[in-house]
Amino acid sequence: MAPGGGSCKEVIESRVTFSDYDMATSSADLRGSPLRKTATALSGNLGSTSMNDVHELLECPVCVNLMYPPIYQCPNGHTVCSTCKTRVHNCCPTCRNELGNIRCLALEKVAESLELPCSYQILGCHDIFPYYSKLKHEKNCRYRPYSCPYAGAECSVTGDIPFLVMHLKNDHKVDMHDGCTFNHRYVKSNPHEVENATWMLTVFNCFGRQFCLHFEAFHIGMAPVYMAFLRFMGDEDEARQFSYSLEVGGSSRKFMWQGVPRSIRDSHRKVRDSQDGLIIQRNLALYFSGGDRQELKLKVAGRIWKEQ
Repeated sequence: MAPGGGSCKEVIESRVTFSDYDMATSSADLRGSPLRKTATALSGNLGSTSMNDVHELLECPVCVNLMYPPIYQCPNGHTVCSTCKTRVHNCCPTCRNELGNIRCLALEKVAESLELPCSYQILGCHDIFPYYSKLKHEKNCRYRPYSCPYAGAECSVTGDIPFLVMHLKNDHKVDMHDGCTFNHRYVKSNPHEVENATWMLTVFNCFGRQFCLHFEAFHIGMAPVYMAFLRFMGDEDEARQFSYSLEVGGSSRKFMWQGVPRSIRDSHRKVRDSQDGLIIQRNLALYFSGGDRQELKLKVAGRIWKEQ
């Protein structure tokens, strides 16, 4: 047992093993210490191999993500990120000694001196960032993968736009439509039973880009409503280059909406909750449907155009 450390019986097994760490580290033998390894990497030749060593040293041995302060270490010098410290129940994932609350200040200081490329470099981002700015950048990097925009079920698939278009077509069976005008009819035999329902029926190929048409049923306060809106498969700055209109009507009456498509960077729920689309109360929607108002037969027409 290391000085001052307790033995732990259970630990989340690391996906990365640090074979060059000496499990019998003592005050006279620091061969396995991360401080020794850092010093070796930073002294003399700062070549790519040395920088790779430092980069690996900053990887958490449990989640394999880069570590950010506070970085913790056990009495033997093995490190772990603050999130995984809780996951491993305060037990070192490498030597199973008790972690305690020892901060690895030297490693945190090393991190401050590093500049690293964006993780999405292979996708087109060639910027370099200070270590502690890199994570913040990647959360908003324009080259980061897009999340699947399908609204009918939770989907964790991510990728670029061409990949997601094929994913929507093959896996979610979403209809594909070429053209900038559309006319959809939503039919429900008992609309009073539809609560918090979402539909994504069509992806439009228009001006060489793709747009998703959504239709939702939910409540605003106590009032049941239907909402239709368009999302753009791309970033927000590109979405602002386009506009669209929606029109719903019946019984010689017409209700219209004009707006700018929202980027799929915003989830369909975020767009819905912002009420950025055509909203029609259920009673009016049933009135437009005609008949005895017991069946929803709502026709939504629309057009997409590019701003000059």
